[in-house]
Amino acid sequence: MMAHCRSPLPRLFAAVFAGTVATVAPAQDDYPSRPITLVVGYSAGGSTDSVARPFAEVFGRVLKTRVIVENFSGAGGALGALKVVTAKPDGYTLLMGGNSELIATKLINPKQPYDGQKDLAPIGVVNHQGGMLLASRQSGVKTTDQFIQLLRKNPDKYNYGSSGTGSMFHFAGELVRERTGTRITHVAYRGVPALGNDLAGGAVEFGYMGTGPAKPLIDAGVVVPIAVTSGTRAPIYPNVPALAEHPELKGYELTGWFALMAPKAVPEPVIAKLKAALKETLKDARLRQTFNDLGGLPMIEDEDLPALMRAEDARYRKFVATAQLETQK
Repeated sequence: MMAHCRSPLPRLFAAVFAGTVATVAPAQDDYPSRPITLVVGYSAGGSTDSVARPFAEVFGRVLKTRVIVENFSGAGGALGALKVVTAKPDGYTLLMGGNSELIATKLINPKQPYDGQKDLAPIGVVNHQGGMLLASRQSGVKTTDQFIQLLRKNPDKYNYGSSGTGSMFHFAGELVRERTGTRITHVAYRGVPALGNDLAGGAVEFGYMGTGPAKPLIDAGVVVPIAVTSGTRAPIYPNVPALAEHPELKGYELTGWFALMAPKAVPEPVIAKLKAALKETLKDARLRQTFNDLGGLPMIEDEDLPALMRAEDARYRKFVATAQLETQK
């Protein structure tokens, strides 16, 4: 069972809410007539950011305007999502969100002041991406079995990092812990770069992150790739096994997805323009190759985002119960 300290999140959420109350703006035939801000709820260099930046470049060309990525990190991506929930609903502030801030963080923190399914307008799915379990070189661990046996022999001695409480990779670590009956402490980071630095330096022994941000660390030889969190091996790392290949983790599969969202009250004509622009953007061959190079999973044409979110909500609720995750008070 995880231990939690008193959470500072209510104060952080209140600070975001303290801005001017958003008012509905009428749809404009010339939308977009100025730059669009694309909010990412994580620091630069993380999984979401690595998808958002190349996407924004192509999306902006399609819409014939600049799309500026703004990093607003904290609370497992929830602060960035809240910034968009409370933004003026005119289509000029959008969110590149994922299963963490749109689904999972609400289950860990019931007092979170927004619901990703109810308080944002879905535009569409951008990409799916797997994750990785990494080890510091100092840990001496090179395989999933070595990882499990080390934890089993040394309960509560080791730590693993993720990009925040309630993030997909927090769930990834807790599911491994529950399935193997081991005990390891979760350390929540404000972003992947900080986690990567600590893994490289040995300040934290293990960590979970997306295949995209993991790649430069692996290529530089400063961390050890143990396994991927997807059900099968990642094409960009064919020699790295899936966690599901270990006898104690059969059936294990956890992947992330990224979706374009808008404030709930954005006028329907603007939503329609954004959906059309998204569809055109995802046809770009260079962008698709970039996503593949980041460890992206095969695209599903015209994927039903609301249906995906409903399915993920049910799935993550089971995760919370199965892994015995404590919710924040």
